[in-house]
Amino acid sequence: MLDIMHNKRLSVAPMIDWTTTDYRYFARLFNPHVYLYTEMISTGAILHGNTDRLLRYDDIQHPLVLQLGGADIGEMSRCTVIAQQRGFDEININVGCPSDKVQHNKIGACLMAEPDTVASLVRHMQAEVDIPVTVKHRIGIDEYDSYEFMRDFVAASAEAGCQRFIVHARIAWLQGLSPKQNREIPPLRYDDVYRLKQEFPELDIEINGGIDSIEQIKQHLQQVDGVMIGRAAYHNPYILSEAMQLWGEPSISREHILDKLYPYLEQQVANGEPLPSIARHLLGLFQGLPGARKWRQALSGKQQLSVDEIKAAADYTFQLIHKAEQAEQADS
Repeated sequence: MLDIMHNKRLSVAPMIDWTTTDYRYFARLFNPHVYLYTEMISTGAILHGNTDRLLRYDDIQHPLVLQLGGADIGEMSRCTVIAQQRGFDEININVGCPSDKVQHNKIGACLMAEPDTVASLVRHMQAEVDIPVTVKHRIGIDEYDSYEFMRDFVAASAEAGCQRFIVHARIAWLQGLSPKQNREIPPLRYDDVYRLKQEFPELDIEINGGIDSIEQIKQHLQQVDGVMIGRAAYHNPYILSEAMQLWGEPSISREHILDKLYPYLEQQVANGEPLPSIARHLLGLFQGLPGARKWRQALSGKQQLSVDEIKAAADYTFQLIHKAEQAEQADS
C-alpha cells in the first residue's frame, strides 16, 4: 500500500468533555501516527486549578497537543512554559470556539476580530519555548466573513512566527447560534481553505469541519497539509484504524485494541477512577456492526461497572458479529 502521509498530518480535534486523557489513550490504540489534542483548557484552570489532574496523560498519547484558551499574554506564556515542561509536543491557541462562556473571557472565535492580539500571543508564547505554537481558527465570524479577512488574520500570525494553522471551514455566528448549531448551520467553505494554502505555500494548512470518511480525508490531503476530524473519531473511533491505510499499513483489529485497553482500565480502577465515566468513551467501538446497540447498552447508564463486565460485553458482541458473517456467507 502507498504511504500518502509524507509531510502530511491527521489529527483528532480538541472536544470539551470528550478528548479527555482516557479517550486519548483509547484513540491512540487505533493508530500510532495521528496527532491527539487535549480538550480546550483555560489558562485560569491551569494556573489556579488542579494542574496535575488537568494535564495528566500517559506517554502512549504522543504526539500530543495542548490546546489553550486565553488572551492574556502573561498567562498564555506561563502556560506555554508549563506545557513544554510537562512534555507536550505542541501548544495550540483556540481561536475557534463560539460559546458565550468563552466569549465573555475573550477566548475562542471572538479573537478572530483581534488579529494583532493573536499575533502578539503567538510571538510571546513562541519566544518562551522550543515546541511549536499553532492556531486553530474559523474562516470568519459574524460580518467578518470574507476570504480576505481570514487571509489577513493568518498573515498577521504567520509574520509573528506561527507555521501551522488548523482551519475550521465554517464561519462562527457569535450571536444567535449555539456551539452545536455553529458546527452544523454555517455552510462549509472548503475552497477558502484550499485557496489559503495556495496563497501561503510555505505554511502548514490543516482543514477541519464535516469530514467523516477515509475518502474525504484523501481528497482534502491532495489540497492541504493535514486533516483534523472531530466527532467522527469519537462516535466511530475505528475510522482511526481504517486510516492506517494512509500510511501504507494494515488496520488494527478491535480484538487487539481491547487486549491493549484492559490493563489500562484495570490500572485506572486501581487508581480510584470511576469506570463508568471512562467507559462512555468506548461506546462507538462497534459502530455500524451487528451487536453495536447491545455493546452500548452494556456499558452505558451504569453507576457501577467492572472490567470483567466490559470483557463479557465485548465477547458477546464479537459472537454476534461472527454469527452475522456466517449467515452472510451462507446466503452468498
